[in-house]
Amino acid sequence: MLVESYFVKIQVAAPPEFADAIREAMGKAGAGEQGNYARCSGSFRATGRFLPREGAKPAIGAVGKPAVVEEEIIQAICRRDLVETVILAIKKVHPYEEPAIDILPRLEIS
Repeated sequence: MLVESYFVKIQVAAPPEFADAIREAMGKAGAGEQGNYARCSGSFRATGRFLPREGAKPAIGAVGKPAVVEEEIIQAICRRDLVETVILAIKKVHPYEEPAIDILPRLEIS
């Protein structure tokens, strides 16, 4: 039977040069704890695309011009009770004005 897990997966996209700082912040805030292991995470490279509109303050690119950037997608499990703490930790070190942070549900088989 599938049941909702006590964990979620947090995923965030960032410029590769910020990936280590974001992983560190996530780990210090409690993400990536699994059994006898700490700071577990995975990552992969991706291409991000966006168009900064008027009023934006982009860390990369310019208002009104489409941007294509290399990004690293960082993923780690997180206890549900630590999600807010981990998200705040990510935002403190993330260079983007509005980082794309996903919180994905996890299911377990019981």
